[in-house]
Amino acid sequence: MSSAYLLISHGSRDPRPQLAMETLAELVRVRLGDRKLTQMNRIGDFTPVLHTEVIYPTQLDGWRGRREAQRRGGVGTTVLVGTATLELAPVPLHEQIYQFATTALTLGCDHIQILPLFLLPGVHVMEDIPQEVRLAQHHLGERVLIEQRPYLGAHPNLGQLLVNQKATLRADAKILLSHGTRRSGGNQFVENVAEELGAIVAYWSVQPTLLEQVKGLVVEGYEQITIVPYFLFSGGITDAIAQAVAHLGEQFPTVQLNLGEPIGATVELANLIIDLIEVTQG
Repeated sequence: MSSAYLLISHGSRDPRPQLAMETLAELVRVRLGDRKLTQMNRIGDFTPVLHTEVIYPTQLDGWRGRREAQRRGGVGTTVLVGTATLELAPVPLHEQIYQFATTALTLGCDHIQILPLFLLPGVHVMEDIPQEVRLAQHHLGERVLIEQRPYLGAHPNLGQLLVNQKATLRADAKILLSHGTRRSGGNQFVENVAEELGAIVAYWSVQPTLLEQVKGLVVEGYEQITIVPYFLFSGGITDAIAQAVAHLGEQFPTVQLNLGEPIGATVELANLIIDLIEVTQG
């Protein structure tokens, strides 16, 4: 069974998250291509031709034509990596999956691996994406298998990407700031990462809030506090966080507040995504 990979993000009106997704998809594509090429070389004493592509929803039509021409020309195996969004896309997610799967089928890929790039097991991961996958599978029938992989936040080493931030090293106290979820038990994963960081937790959408946690640390006498955003990419929310931290700095002028960076589209993050693909394949 030959696989193609579709990275799913929330979606945003801010262009920065999608640009970061495209960068991350490229990094994943390169890693998958390298590994597949190594496997192919082990089969025989020849160097195969391996083509890898990153596909975005707006590029599908032109890409199909290019790949069909390459197929007729005898081009070798393709690693296909795409991106899609749950919200704020021109078409629903199940239609994006359907379009991607249709393209993948023309290349002989009959297994679509859905990789939700979400940090928490909230409603989007546990209900919305599975529903969209079921709809896409229904429309595709038995021609292709669509499989949802574990969401990104389930990776046990994700917290290390935050531990390694320089900003977390120069602080008397740390606050891990997550969006948060109202789904029962969903924030436990944030608590686990915070423990790894030696931090307390604040949430953007639920309690305890950033203001509450900063106030508590100030009362305890801390003078240097680092806020670590538990978000994938820069965007509208991280801009709002930066403004909130600036206001807190005015409210508590004797306290130094440092703001860390979101995780970002890095080789290290791409490696974790590869881990999630491989560990579930056995």
